[in-house]
Amino acid sequence: MSRAERAGKAERAQQPEGAEQAEGPERAAEAGAAERPREAVRVAAAQPARDAERRQAEPSPRVTRGGDRDEDGLAVVPRGGGAAALPRHPSALWSLALFRSELGITFRRWRTLALLAVLAAVPILVGIAVKIETSDGGTVGDGGGSNGDGPAFLTQVTNNGIFLVFASLAATLPVFLPMAIGVIAGDSIAGEASAGTLRYLLVAPAGRTRLLLAKYATTLAFCLVATLTVALVALGVGAVLFPLGDVTLISGTRISFAEAMVRAAAVGGVVALSLVGMAALGLFISTLTNSGIAAMAATVGLLITVQILDSIPQLHVIHPYLFSHYWLGFADLLRDPIYWDEIIKNLGLQGLYLAVFGSAAWARFTARDITA
Repeated sequence: MSRAERAGKAERAQQPEGAEQAEGPERAAEAGAAERPREAVRVAAAQPARDAERRQAEPSPRVTRGGDRDEDGLAVVPRGGGAAALPRHPSALWSLALFRSELGITFRRWRTLALLAVLAAVPILVGIAVKIETSDGGTVGDGGGSNGDGPAFLTQVTNNGIFLVFASLAATLPVFLPMAIGVIAGDSIAGEASAGTLRYLLVAPAGRTRLLLAKYATTLAFCLVATLTVALVALGVGAVLFPLGDVTLISGTRISFAEAMVRAAAVGGVVALSLVGMAALGLFISTLTNSGIAAMAATVGLLITVQILDSIPQLHVIHPYLFSHYWLGFADLLRDPIYWDEIIKNLGLQGLYLAVFGSAAWARFTARDITA
């Protein structure tokens, strides 16, 4: 083989090797380009896990099992922690704003206005009935004015219209007033749950304790407004239909009209405070269910049951422990001197009901898993 042939053969033998060497970087580049999308996919797939690990490492407020707020109501975050946490310490002004909001919502409802209208109608009907019955110079009732019950007040209405206030309160206190309170208290928590707004109320720096206190304070405000509605309407009707002047008390002592007005205000305050225990009981029942209608029906049904038990003489042993037993004791404010025994027992019993059922409502509501 000549030297030229050997050179050509060597050149041909070296050419594929050079081509392969030239193609190496291009193939590597193509392989890298193909690998880069796959790597990006792996990084993107791993990113949520890394974000979750980072969120777990960062401090975050406690969230209840319901996923909406801290058990103490001091920290509120949405489920998943996506949004910024709300303030941990609501101010006193914010708590007052919560109460004002609940107050406005309650007294703007047609149901509340209807209850107040019914209560206002009672003294009007009583005054008209007494006026018609005594138009021929007769009297109302049996004239027995020593016990201070409803008929005893009615016998005095024709002589002084201010007694229509006491007669109307005595007529509404056993049934109408507590039934109205039962409707408001029973619907306070259960009504929010039934409407699906309770959970949204807690996704704010309110806290369950603050919300419960605002609901109960609103119920107490309704107790006062309802009592004042009956008393003021009765006073107006009494002033129109009957004479006003000095008042002869149940004990026979005669006092001025100004002093009688002071005693009438005291009677209204005692009547309003007599409903404190009923309000606490209704609030507790409201925390047991998500149905507002069921809570209201149970509260009113319990009221009727207690009234029946209180009217059975054979059950006199349990009468002093029934929240309605001393309700009509406010009549002792119309004696001179005032008999405080039953009034103090009544207020003490209402305080006991408030302590027991208010604590039970708080324990139930703070431990409850809010799902609506």
